[in-house]
Amino acid sequence: MVKIKKPRRGPSYQPMSRRRRKHYTYGLLAVIVLGIYYLYTSPRGVTPAAFRDHEKYMNDRANVGTLESKASYDWRKAPFHNIIRDYIPLPPGKPRTLPFVQFDFPPETKSQRVRRETRLLAVRQEFERSWESYKQFAWTRDELRPSTGEADDTFGGWGATLVDSLDTLWIMGFKEDFFQAVRAVAEIDFGKSDTINISVFETTIRYLGGLLSAYDLSHEKVLLDKAIQVGEMLYCAFDTSNNMPIDRLPVEGAKLPGGTGFTADSNICFASIGSLTMEFTRLAQVTQESKYYDVVARVSEFLDRAQNTSRIPGLFPTWINSYKEDLSNDRSFTLGAMSDSSYEYFPKMFALLGGLEPVYEKLFKDSAPLIDKHMLFRPMLPDEEEGEGLLFSGDVYGGDADTIRLDAEMQHLTCFVGGYFGLAGRLFENKHHVELGARLTEGCIYAYKTMPTGVMPEIFNIVACDSRTACPWNETKWEEEVLKRFYGKNHADFEAAVAEHKLPKGFTSIRDKRYLLRPEAIESVFVMYRITGREEYLDHAWDMFTSVVKASTTSFANGQVFDVTADPPLEPENKMESFWTAETLKYFYLIFSPPDMISLDDWVFNTEAHPFRRPKLLKMEAGN
Repeated sequence: MVKIKKPRRGPSYQPMSRRRRKHYTYGLLAVIVLGIYYLYTSPRGVTPAAFRDHEKYMNDRANVGTLESKASYDWRKAPFHNIIRDYIPLPPGKPRTLPFVQFDFPPETKSQRVRRETRLLAVRQEFERSWESYKQFAWTRDELRPSTGEADDTFGGWGATLVDSLDTLWIMGFKEDFFQAVRAVAEIDFGKSDTINISVFETTIRYLGGLLSAYDLSHEKVLLDKAIQVGEMLYCAFDTSNNMPIDRLPVEGAKLPGGTGFTADSNICFASIGSLTMEFTRLAQVTQESKYYDVVARVSEFLDRAQNTSRIPGLFPTWINSYKEDLSNDRSFTLGAMSDSSYEYFPKMFALLGGLEPVYEKLFKDSAPLIDKHMLFRPMLPDEEEGEGLLFSGDVYGGDADTIRLDAEMQHLTCFVGGYFGLAGRLFENKHHVELGARLTEGCIYAYKTMPTGVMPEIFNIVACDSRTACPWNETKWEEEVLKRFYGKNHADFEAAVAEHKLPKGFTSIRDKRYLLRPEAIESVFVMYRITGREEYLDHAWDMFTSVVKASTTSFANGQVFDVTADPPLEPENKMESFWTAETLKYFYLIFSPPDMISLDDWVFNTEAHPFRRPKLLKMEAGN
C-alpha cells in the first residue's frame, strides 16, 4: 500500500551509479550556488520577498491602458445556420460546499525554504532563457526553433507560444514581459489564418484557454476581448445539424453566408469532442453568455446518454461517430492520446461549476471503476516490493464476444492520470482514488528514473502482473514477452533485443524513444504533492527537472529529445512546442512555489495548464 497521509522523506527510487551520483552532486552544488546568487541579486526585479508575499505580488496589477482589440473580421457576425432556440443556462444557485483539495501544509523551516526557493529560481531561469530566445527570434510567431533560432508557424499563425505563455509570465513574476506580450496580443488578427483548417481542440486549449487564464489573473480587458473573438470563431464549429462540434474548422468557410453549416464528423476522437467544456464554460461564466455553455452542455448530455452503449459500457471509445451520436463502433479504449483530456475534464468541470452540475460527477463515477478494473495494471519488476507501489495505465480492446484485452503499453501522455485520480479522490472524498493517484504517479516517476537520461520515453511496453497483490519476478515470462514484441525465436534473440533497445528488466519494448518536452508526469507529481504534502515529491520533481534540462538544452532554448535511452544524450530536435513554457516549466515552477500559489482550492487547470478561477466556496474543514 502507498502511504499518503502525512508528509515524509523517503529514499530515492533506485540507487544511482557512482558516476551518475558524482555528476548529480556537482550539478546540484552548481545550481545551489547559482540559486543563492539569484536569491541575493533580485533576478529581473523579483526579490525573494516577492515569492513569500506572493498574494500581494500576484494581485499587483498595473493596467496597460485601453488597448483596441484589432481584427480584420468580427466573428460575432459570422453566420450560424443551425440555430439553437433555447440555450442551456449555466447551473443556477450558490456553489456547493466542497471538500478541501490541498494538504494542510505546516510552516516550513528556513533550510526547507532556502532549498525550495533555490530550485524555484532555477526553473524560473530556465523559462527566462527560452522566453528571451522566443522574443529575439520568433516574436508573435507560433514557435521558436530552439537549435537554429528561427520561427515556425504550426497553430494558425497567431502566436501560439505568445498566448500560451501569458499566465506563466504572470505567475513567474515577469510582469514587464507580460504587459509587453499583452500589447502584442492586442494586435493578433484572429480574422484570418495562414492555415486553411484549424484544429478546434488545439485552438481551444491553447488560445482560448490561454487568454481566459491570463484575464483571470490580470483583469486586462483586451484579453477578454480577444477571448470572445476566439470563442466566437470556435463557436462556428458547433454549426452542425445536431450541434456536435467538428474536428477541424475551415476559417474562411465559416464566414460564408450561404449553405447549411457543417456536417458533424462520423469519426472524431473522444478528446476532440469532449475536451472543450472547461474553456467554453469559463467564457460563459466571465461573459454571462449562456450560448457558450450551451454548446458544450449538449455534448456532455450526449456523453451521459450514450455512456453505457459502448463496447465496454461505462468507458468511452477512442473514436466516436458524432454525426449519429454513436459510441458502439470502435473497439479501442485508452486514457492516452485521442482520449485523455475528455476524462480529465470530468472532475475539473465539477469543480469549475461549484458542484452544481451533477452530470460530471456521474460521468466520472461511472467510468472510474471500469478504468480501475480494466486499464490499470501493476508492472512485473525484479524488486517485487518496489513494484507493489506502482501502477500504469494501458490500452484495452473490447471484442464482439464480451472479451476485453489489455495491451500493457504506457504513454507519457497518460501520466496525467495520477493527478486526475488524486484530484477526483479529494473532490468526491474517495480515499481509494487518491491512493490510485499516488501509485500511478509513482509509476511515471519510476519510468523517468529507469531510463539512462533520467527521462521517460513517449511510449513503452512492460510486463503486466496478473495480480496487484502478488507479483514475483519471472525472468522466463519477461523473455517470452520480449520475443513476442520483436518476433524472436530463442534466447539469443532475446538478449540481442534487450541489448539493442536498452530494455530495463521488465520492459518489453520502447516503441517511441522520444521525449517531446511533455508536462504530464510533472503535472501529476505537482498535483499529488499539493494533495498529500509528501516532501519526496519535491526531490522527484527536482530529479526530473535536472534530467530534462540536461537532455533537452539547445543553443537557444530546449528541444525535443530523440532518444531517452542514449547516454550521453543526442543533440535535441529543432522543435519546441508552446506547452514547454505554458505547461512543463509552469508545473515545475509551481511545485517549488509556496503551496498557496495557485491553490487547487481556488483554481482548476485546463489541459494546457491554464488556471481558471473556481467559484468562491465555503469549504469544508480538511478531513471532514
